Amino acid sequence: MKKSFRQLLPHFALLLLVLSACNKQPELPLPVLLPKPNQYTARASENFAITKATIITYSADAVKEAQYLHDLILDLTGLDLVQEVYKKGSPDDGSILLNLIKGNPESEAYTMAVEEDYIWFTSDSNTGLFYGIQTLRQILHSTTSKNDQWIIPGLQLEDHPRFKHRGMLLDCARHFMDKDFVKRYIDLLAYHKMNVLHWHLTEDQGWRIQIDAYPKLTEVGAYRTEADGTVYGGFYTKDDIREIVAYAESLHVLIIPEIELPGHSSAAIASYPWLSCTGNKIEVENEWGVFKDVYCAGNDSVFSFLEAVMNEVVELFPGPYIHIGGDEAPKIRWKECSKCQARLAEESLGNEHELQTWFINRMGNYLKSKGKDIIGWDEILEGGIPEGAIIQSWRGVDGGIAAVRSGHEAIMSPTSHAYFDYDVKAIDLKKVYSFNPIPAELNAEEAALIRGAECNMWTERAPQETVDSKMFPRMLAMAEVLWTADTTKNFADFRKRMKSHVKRLDAMGVKSGLETNPVSVQSTLKNAQVQIELLPGIPELHVFYSYGQQILKYEEPIQLPESGILSAQAFTDVEGTKPYGDVIEAGFAVHKGLGKEFKLNHAYSPSYTGGGDNALFNANLGSLDFRDGNWQALQERNMDTWVDLGDGASISELSARFYQYSNSWIFLPTEVEYLVSNDAENWQTIATVKSDKGPDIEEQFVAKFSWKGEVVQARFFRMIAKNIGFCPSWHDAAGSPAWLFCDEFVLR
Repeated sequence: MKKSFRQLLPHFALLLLVLSACNKQPELPLPVLLPKPNQYTARASENFAITKATIITYSADAVKEAQYLHDLILDLTGLDLVQEVYKKGSPDDGSILLNLIKGNPESEAYTMAVEEDYIWFTSDSNTGLFYGIQTLRQILHSTTSKNDQWIIPGLQLEDHPRFKHRGMLLDCARHFMDKDFVKRYIDLLAYHKMNVLHWHLTEDQGWRIQIDAYPKLTEVGAYRTEADGTVYGGFYTKDDIREIVAYAESLHVLIIPEIELPGHSSAAIASYPWLSCTGNKIEVENEWGVFKDVYCAGNDSVFSFLEAVMNEVVELFPGPYIHIGGDEAPKIRWKECSKCQARLAEESLGNEHELQTWFINRMGNYLKSKGKDIIGWDEILEGGIPEGAIIQSWRGVDGGIAAVRSGHEAIMSPTSHAYFDYDVKAIDLKKVYSFNPIPAELNAEEAALIRGAECNMWTERAPQETVDSKMFPRMLAMAEVLWTADTTKNFADFRKRMKSHVKRLDAMGVKSGLETNPVSVQSTLKNAQVQIELLPGIPELHVFYSYGQQILKYEEPIQLPESGILSAQAFTDVEGTKPYGDVIEAGFAVHKGLGKEFKLNHAYSPSYTGGGDNALFNANLGSLDFRDGNWQALQERNMDTWVDLGDGASISELSARFYQYSNSWIFLPTEVEYLVSNDAENWQTIATVKSDKGPDIEEQFVAKFSWKGEVVQARFFRMIAKNIGFCPSWHDAAGSPAWLFCDEFVLR
């Protein structure tokens, strides 16, 4: 039967589509990009081939970006492309166009179009063009040559950052970092469209910046003698700093130097003892913590010193901001100093917190006269916000909220999400990705004063060779938090892209660490029995464990028959031969208080809950990491709790474990009192256990306060742990509220 032309039309159309597809390059998948662009679509089969014939064309004012792109392509492909100034009109076939419109020079937005005949970048600013080039750079890192062609997939991007401040703090004072290492991190920041390096240059443990007016700052202050007698240190010459700053400017990264004051100044005081209240000679600190010697607020020569230092800092760093620290400055020396007390009276100040604000205001005004604004940690709020200061909120987000509600700008870097020196057990990739720098309680006007955020790489326990594994892959999550609109973020999608992107980083020599805790140990109480679940940090892991001698593959929840230590190890293979991360250990105390009614007569800190109200009766024992989530803590006050054993029980042993780390203001109780009652009103003391370890022991350790004796029959058993109250007079934070940490009240 003959078919009509109308019947043949669908077949003819299909033939045309096939022929058309044959004449097009094959469509490539959308490339992996991090951070995720805000508008991002494929242009089907519009792939562009970079070849030796490709020309870089550029607006006359984009010559630096054109040269950067040329050098980048030469490095990645070996192609030495011709560069030409762009003549208005359509881009030439076979060209990569950098089109600078010159609209808003503060804008970081850009558009990118990849079509068969050209790649076209457009932006109001050189910075926007640079970020477009970083997008192309990421694509090129995943592209291989085919017949001397590098195929770029067709796409259309319209992209811009969510926040204007997208930063990383690098602490080069606790551990010194090589000049080339600092430059490498500037490049990694730019690669991920981050734009601030907050460079921490002075500390108790080292002064890292050359100051001509005071040469002892680097002759003495840049070096410390470690406990084993070795000398550790280093500093950046002015030429080093100029080179680093110029490199950062070429990559559109702003360097904000931090010169700490009035605290964290031991290295400076070791160099020039007259800077302190006592004038006594001290050494550059070789331990971590907070120390009582700070700059004397009553001595005018201190301000002459700081002004001379800042004169040289200002000359080296052309950016608009100087970070002046302001955190963790004990006031004990000021309270005892006649000059500081005279300053209090002279300036009509109410207390030492107001004296700190006066101190920072004085330095802020001086820096303002030099054209600089100051940034300070949230402690500078405590005596009233210094005029014009930007607040960096690290003790949670409350400091940032207070700042913006008083009309000041804020940068968010709370310990809960942004401290990358913390282990992934405390802050993993997913937690970083969940971070929203704008607290929900802010209105639109207040939210507009949140400049952005920083991830902080403090280096007390992170020398240069460990920084990569701390920063990555978590920095990828922070980069996306700060660039990509919150409404378009998705963790599952991010993680998929992250896994591919880490391979790029590996090829660049970046040694990424873990994305999460390999195994989470979760315990629950069922009928007063401890049941354990071992949850792999990522779905593809397999977990093996031991609770005793036998090693078993984890298949289902484990019921613990007795107290002990559980060890678990994650593996990437089902056979258990390829470990992921280290062995995880968790201690448990099985006892008669589990599952019973209890009462807390104290309010614990929201920062150290131990898991909540039942933390002292949940069987979980803490480790030497006081941030492990198993320690319940409070400051200054006593810890007081009792448990109801119902019809009563025979008890012959009571104990509780406490933690001490004096450098972090955590001390054992002076004593623990154990009491019994049958009505929870009339209490009888059965034992008072005093501490046999002094508060001056510097090491981290756990001590058990135990009573064993004749069997006691009672319904209620109570523990009162007496807090030392305040850091002792010899302590560097003398007078500051002391912490008391406990993990479990055990009854047997």
